[in-house]
Formats: sequence, C-alpha cells, structure tokens
Amino acid sequence: MTSRELVIWGASGHASVVSEAVRLRGEHRIVGFLDDLDPSRRELGGASVLGGREELPTLLADGITCLFVAIGDCDARLRLARIAEQMGFRFPTVIHPSATVAAETEIGDGSFLGAGSVLGPCSRIGHHVILNTSSSVDHHCTIGEGTHIAPGVNIAGGVTVGRGTLLGIGSAVVDHAKIGDSCVVGAGGVVVDDIPDRSVAVGVPARVVRRRPDSEEGA
Repeated sequence: MTSRELVIWGASGHASVVSEAVRLRGEHRIVGFLDDLDPSRRELGGASVLGGREELPTLLADGITCLFVAIGDCDARLRLARIAEQMGFRFPTVIHPSATVAAETEIGDGSFLGAGSVLGPCSRIGHHVILNTSSSVDHHCTIGEGTHIAPGVNIAGGVTVGRGTLLGIGSAVVDHAKIGDSCVVGAGGVVVDDIPDRSVAVGVPARVVRRRPDSEEGA
C-alpha cells in the first residue's frame, strides 16, 4: 500500500459527502469504510464496508495508516479520532474542489471543507472540524477542534468558536462574537452575544435555553 490509500471511519450520510470530495480531489484512493453500528459487508460509493473498529489493527498491518473520521456528531468524531491517533493513524485534510480557501489560513488535520464552503483570510480551524456545504467562515476567525459548522452557516469576521461545538444549519454569527466549548446553536439561530461553554442557544437573536449535561460534553 502507499500513502494514497485511505480508510473512512463512518458509513452514513456524512461519509458519503466526504468520500465524494475525496474522489473528486483524486489525492487518495478509498480502500473501504468502517461502520461500528452496521459492520456487515456492503458497497458504499464504489468501496466496501470492511467491518467495524476491530479492523483497525489489520489495516495498520497492511500498511494503511491514513484514516478519515467521517462522523457528524462532534463528541463521537473526537473520541474516534483519539482512538485512531493512539494506534498510529494519521489524518488527511479533505477539501472539496469547489471550496474557497483564502491565503494565510490554517487547517487542522482531519478537517473537512465541503462543496461551496469558504474559509476567509487569516482564519484558523482546528483538527477534525467540519465546514459543511455552502458555509462560510470570514477573516480572522478561530474554530476549535471537532466543531461542526453545518450547511449554510455564515460566520462573520473575528469570531471564536470553541471545541466540539455544533452550529446548526442556516445559523449566523455576528463579528467578534465568542461561542464556548461543547455548545449547540439551533438551526437558523443568530448569535449576537457571547455564548458560554456547554450552552444550547436558539432563536433570533439566539438565547441560551439550557446547559448541556456532562454526558454530552466533548471527548
């Protein structure tokens, strides 16, 4: 095997989106998928589901060290990435050909930039971040590891988003706002004030309606 060989951990909707971007880029060849929930062998987008996480040692023994965690849930994605990292896997960044990445940006390992997404100049996104379809992060933003920015989200300049936070589909964040770790912003919410760690915020403007229990916090 070569460094181009890639296994994708996940076999649901997000994995399909990631695999399509991988194929369009042509930088890696997908050797298969892993699915802990349904490890039965089946075809998915031109490759097979190989089984569950029990296949990881075999993949390493076969010389496949490149893995992408394609799971939408922030906590689960970080947890599985930590397992794979401890085993010795490395994580490519997957960027759809139609994504726009400005100069002087930093993109962490294992992150995904979807079709039509935009990453503005001097912004930094951490490891295992999802910048989903047609979402935008403007200039001088910092996005913490494991965060999921859903389709159609618009983030203005100078925004900080913490680790393992979900910004729901179509939400927006005004310039220089700060959103903490392990937060959820509901679909269509508009963040105009800072949001503390482990908060769930919804509405226009977005208001904190509850705190997430410890069981929902990041890995």
